[in-house]
Amino acid sequence: MVRTISTLIGAAFVFVLALALFGTVKTTITEPTPESVEHVFHQEPADIHLASAGLFGKFDDRQVQRGFQVFKEVCSACHSLKYVHFRDLTKIGYSTAEVKAIADQWAIEQPSINPDTGEPATRKNVPSDPFPSPFANEIAARAANNNALPPDFSLITKAREDGPNYIHALITGYQNPPAALKREFPSFSTPPGLHYNPYFANLNIAMPPPLTADGQVTYVDGTKATKDQMARDVAAFLTWTAEPNLNARHAAGIAAILFILIFVFLAWGAYQNVWRDLKH
Repeated sequence: MVRTISTLIGAAFVFVLALALFGTVKTTITEPTPESVEHVFHQEPADIHLASAGLFGKFDDRQVQRGFQVFKEVCSACHSLKYVHFRDLTKIGYSTAEVKAIADQWAIEQPSINPDTGEPATRKNVPSDPFPSPFANEIAARAANNNALPPDFSLITKAREDGPNYIHALITGYQNPPAALKREFPSFSTPPGLHYNPYFANLNIAMPPPLTADGQVTYVDGTKATKDQMARDVAAFLTWTAEPNLNARHAAGIAAILFILIFVFLAWGAYQNVWRDLKH
């Protein structure tokens, strides 16, 4: 008797679940959720084919240095690199003397304490220092950026999907809202202080276009500084800041694969030698 009641209760439970599932599927098919403006007009970034991409990728130090120059002259006014130290620049080809000069001449100095008065002060950067933040704190950063907090750039290409391609597309993607957007979504607008960018998650971004014209940066190596070139270079630099040991990691991976292949070949040879007589 108890078993029969339990079976009936279980069958009723399964029946209710089946009805609920059927109702959900039917509603999804007959009354699909309207597509949002972000879903319709959001664009995916194109592949910019950086030298560091792929299993055998390796950083192009000249390009990374150009990207650092773009960061220094354009991006560092708002964005920090708190997990990167000046001395790390030696990994992309700068000499120790050049790194010392870059640190000493950096526009933002390190916070310090006056040893005589105990009052807050600043001091020149040294190679062992991390790149200083352009703002004293979050409140100051928001006050200077229409209440938006500029993200730290140290790991930005890891924190964003398709990081390097996203950075390039975002920087070069500022435009006016297309006419089709207004036709399909009349309620959509870009509020004052924001900028339309189809590569940003909700299409409206607080950061103004950082690259406004070709030649905004004069490259030391003489490369023509188009907006596209500068965006590619800074994307390469931020890929490096997020994974400065990529070259060594890829080299170690290739060495490990070669070792495994050699080991498998030797093991196969040993197997053939040991079992050769027993097979016949």
